[in-house]
Amino acid sequence: MVERKGSRPLLPVVLGGDIGVYGIGRSFHEAFGSRALCVSAEPIDAITRSTIFDVERLPDHANDAEVLAVLRGIAAAHRDQDLVLMANHDTHSVFVARHRDQLAESYALPFPTLSTIEHVTDKAHFAEVCESVGVPTPRTVVVDLAGADASTWQAPAIDIPFPVVAKASRGDAYDAVDFEGKRKIWFIETPEELAHLWVVLREAGFRDTFLVQELIPGDNTQMRSVTAYVDSHGTMTLIGSARVLLEDHAPTMIGNPVAMITEPFDQLWMDARRILEAADYHGFANFDVKIDPRDGRAVFFEVNPRIGRNNWYMTEAGANPMVPMVADLVNHEQVEPVEVREEVLYSLVPDRLLLHYLRDADLRARVSGLISQRRRHDPLDYPVETDRRRGLVVGLQRLNQYRKFRRYYPEATDRSY
Repeated sequence: MVERKGSRPLLPVVLGGDIGVYGIGRSFHEAFGSRALCVSAEPIDAITRSTIFDVERLPDHANDAEVLAVLRGIAAAHRDQDLVLMANHDTHSVFVARHRDQLAESYALPFPTLSTIEHVTDKAHFAEVCESVGVPTPRTVVVDLAGADASTWQAPAIDIPFPVVAKASRGDAYDAVDFEGKRKIWFIETPEELAHLWVVLREAGFRDTFLVQELIPGDNTQMRSVTAYVDSHGTMTLIGSARVLLEDHAPTMIGNPVAMITEPFDQLWMDARRILEAADYHGFANFDVKIDPRDGRAVFFEVNPRIGRNNWYMTEAGANPMVPMVADLVNHEQVEPVEVREEVLYSLVPDRLLLHYLRDADLRARVSGLISQRRRHDPLDYPVETDRRRGLVVGLQRLNQYRKFRRYYPEATDRSY
């Protein structure tokens, strides 16, 4: 546990209520012994029945004014504590950036500014930043649906060979619409399928930009996750990464890793640093990268303006992200940069299920070794948790992964986000 000499009690306030939020709260608890306050309309049972969380309920579909009112109320009730506002969802990151001036009066905010978000975390602009510093990205066509109400609107010609991948340029804009069959990522086989997608998006009222990208071959194990923290002086004081083993394949969750091995990737770290420096970035950042098996290129897909959903892999590998962030934004101290080089297995799924999807014999043996060495860890399995019903729910949800993968991804394929 980290000692904060002469400091007031620390209160982490976390927007959202999913597994990633629990990971954030656990990291704070492990580092500082702090209970976190979850601010959400529907937090998961692992949070509501947790011994390390309190919960502040939001109204369903709360607007900005309602969320701000709740956060102001929390700040007023805890004037004697140091408050840090955290989140692990694009919508919440953009919310914080929009209201940064108001929130900064009470909270430490480890997020980039709105101008930075618009410049680098919009996937279309991200490709431009990467090109400026020589970092590969997928071949991309930007489709702007801002004028899609007009009867004359047409999507541009796509000169990328099919099949292709289609996805929203900004996660927060896509989150604002809902329609039957909605997917986070679309794998499109033919021009006819793509034309139908434009019809669906127009009818749903989506009026932002969508991207059509080349499909980089390779299964989930070709994916990499990179997590970084850039302090208020512009110094990257934390960097770490993981080799993805398996991703979620449910339509609205596709691309979210559910199992990873922490591993250093020095070239990816250098590329991430160049991107963040070019964008004058501050705060947490999480990159999605894929290794193209055809030529070994590391292709950067995006940077998320927040700590990642699976952020706890950094803590378990020995570099708790909350430590350098609190030192920077709360204690106003400069710390030496930390690199994550310890190997651990982070997994949200049963071991037998994970091993089923690993087709590479060497990687399968490596994972089996980590399991036998008890270096496999799940953020929800925290020894301080004593609620029996919570333990039962977490166990049943883990077993439910068998049904979920049987439905959406029965066998490993050479396609991944």
